[in-house]
Amino acid sequence: MTTRPKLDSPAIVGRIRHLIHLMRLRQGAFAARISLDPGNFSKVLSGTLPVTSGLINRIVADLGVSKPWLTDGQGVPFERPSEATDLPMPTPAAHLAGPCAGIPVFDIDVMAGTGELSRLFTADRVIGHVDMPNLHADSAIVRVNGDSMSPVIKDGGYVAIRPVGELRYIFWGQIYVIVMDDYRLVKYLRRHPSDPGLVVLRSANHDYDDMEVERSDIRRLFLVEAIINYDIRS
Repeated sequence: MTTRPKLDSPAIVGRIRHLIHLMRLRQGAFAARISLDPGNFSKVLSGTLPVTSGLINRIVADLGVSKPWLTDGQGVPFERPSEATDLPMPTPAAHLAGPCAGIPVFDIDVMAGTGELSRLFTADRVIGHVDMPNLHADSAIVRVNGDSMSPVIKDGGYVAIRPVGELRYIFWGQIYVIVMDDYRLVKYLRRHPSDPGLVVLRSANHDYDDMEVERSDIRRLFLVEAIINYDIRS
């Protein structure tokens, strides 16, 4: 008889709260989106009721949330697999066709260059729009070159990012664009095990070592909300 692994309810509740914040929904509205009684959902968040596999499956199915992220914290909340070849990739023609709904795609390599990233978000760099659910209106889609985050983010893949207003509000273990004076990096952001003045930047590719940087050296953070990996097939 196979024993199912025990769910880490407190950690999953933390990620559900992160989703509520990410989607800018009230607790009751989030419960309605997954067809769950608001009272029972409140009990789950308070720890009175446990997190069940049924609840996880509802969130995954109804909201398009990544199951590995929700259960174990792997990857990002909304991940598009590389096999999704039906994803319409942005083109300049789509942008020039007229007013477009959706998240703007910028012809920007987020890893290239230094300094403030927001200054690059100009109209002349927009190459199209992608309609993706559950993303903020102030999100932007940019390119990531390099293999340090492979296989989570492919070399040349795209990420949807959103600026973080306050640097003290960090969701540890999530992927961020980290802006410093001399670098822009895409990494998992983790607590330092012993020094609160440091943070650990971790790559998905195990060929790359962890980096320890001064928290005060971080000038700006952008939360990676979604990943778009795609294959061009003839």
